[in-house]
Amino acid sequence: QVRLVESGGGLVQAGGSLRLSCVSSGSIFFLNTMAWYRQAPGKVRELVAAITGGRSTNYADSVKGRFTISRDNAKNTAYLQMDSLKPEDTAVYYCNQKVGKNDYWGQGTQVTVSS
Repeated sequence: QVRLVESGGGLVQAGGSLRLSCVSSGSIFFLNTMAWYRQAPGKVRELVAAITGGRSTNYADSVKGRFTISRDNAKNTAYLQMDSLKPEDTAVYYCNQKVGKNDYWGQGTQVTVSS
């Protein structure tokens, strides 16, 4: 069974930085696409960034140039470096791993950006 555990959320002022981590277990990590999603109150969950096993990346337009997704296959961990944070980045951030046709999710970590 795939298990994802996120960490690194918190409260930060606008313009600040945070790094989220997602540790995966129960899968052949290096083969699978990892992604970060977020969900703000009253809004649908949206894709923030994704990285394939081959390390190709894609980003939501709203975070391009500010966020960086990466992975360390030796540690079965994906990261989301978030710089120049804005109040509109406030949301619960979820780690996602795609294994075949299945999606697995972490429990979520709260990111709050104060103005």
